[in-house]
Amino acid sequence: MITRRNMLGAMSAAGAFNVWEGSLSAAFAAVRGEQRFVFVILRGALDGLAAVPPYGDADYASVRGGLAMTKTGSNPLLDLDGFFGLNPALINMKAYYDAKQLSVFHNICTPYRDRSHFDGQNVIETGGVSPNLYHDGWLNRALVAMGARRVEALAVAQTPPLVLTGKARATSWMPDTLPEPDDAYFGRVQALYAGDKMLGPSLSSALMLRAQSKAAMDDAASKQKPKADLVPLFAGAGRLLAGEGPRVAVLEASGWDTHINQGGGDGQLARRLSALDAGLDAMKLALGPIWDKTAVVIATEFGRTVKPNGSGGTDHGTGGAAFLLGGAVAGGKVHAEWAGLKPEALKDSRDLPARTDMRALFKSVLADHMGLSRAALSTTVFPESGGAKAFKGLIA
Repeated sequence: MITRRNMLGAMSAAGAFNVWEGSLSAAFAAVRGEQRFVFVILRGALDGLAAVPPYGDADYASVRGGLAMTKTGSNPLLDLDGFFGLNPALINMKAYYDAKQLSVFHNICTPYRDRSHFDGQNVIETGGVSPNLYHDGWLNRALVAMGARRVEALAVAQTPPLVLTGKARATSWMPDTLPEPDDAYFGRVQALYAGDKMLGPSLSSALMLRAQSKAAMDDAASKQKPKADLVPLFAGAGRLLAGEGPRVAVLEASGWDTHINQGGGDGQLARRLSALDAGLDAMKLALGPIWDKTAVVIATEFGRTVKPNGSGGTDHGTGGAAFLLGGAVAGGKVHAEWAGLKPEALKDSRDLPARTDMRALFKSVLADHMGLSRAALSTTVFPESGGAKAFKGLIA
């Protein structure tokens, strides 16, 4: 929750940024190695078919309907390999792909197979096979396996998220500008007060009115809304990672739960993707030469349904898309065990099937980029992940 205390802390963070950065340098001085690793969590379940449209699939246009994108027209998708493309909003990511600094993963998901945001995010952060299997984060366990003794990781958040919770120390930072509360924030507040007989019903009623008001907005009015600005968050993280400070960082971006008026190459989802794209480029610029030693993983808790719903959006699904980018990446590839979009190829006749375990991607980067042993990855960092075989050749 946003309290007076953490609001004042966030407001003072930017003013004290240079002093704070200098004090961190001493704390991080003992960190060995030049490699940087960044994990970006997209909370709310990104629609992988909107971010990485398989326009070459014969069934794509018919099953996606009004959400389908094409290579022609006023807002064409960005072609990758003649079959997959990127959403038109991802201009910088397309440049990374062309420079072989971006790899795309499709039909990918954690072991979680239900449709709760809270449980799905728990699994992607703990690295378990079920929501309540672990109470610490896989990235914190990785830091311990790397021999972390002092503050080793940075969370660009009010407090370190679950993925950085555990024995290894982590610190947090936020810029002075607080983002506007989104649906994920209000969902967490609602869960917090669910047991309060007085405040719970009042809050639920207020949030219902808020949702109805949002749904009533027509698309023209929606297009006038400014996109969320992620540049301060990503640029701040890049600046800290570029110095003698942290080698590992976690960032969060919410707003991907697009049940209503999702849009295709434009609309609310495209605006979120554009904000992410701009944030990533700001981080790249802030990193400077350190970009060449950086690997960034972008992932979400699960995907969304193949067919749009009656409200012009998509509902919670299974398989989705993830990204690996950075100067240390051997990119320019789309990794997808594509089975098609016919009903018989889908999970429950509605979702992309999960053909790749998300932990395989995490393992690959931690092993080949951060130097963790594969034994530690399979026993300590991701127990019960023997079936999730790490990729080869993802890092340059």
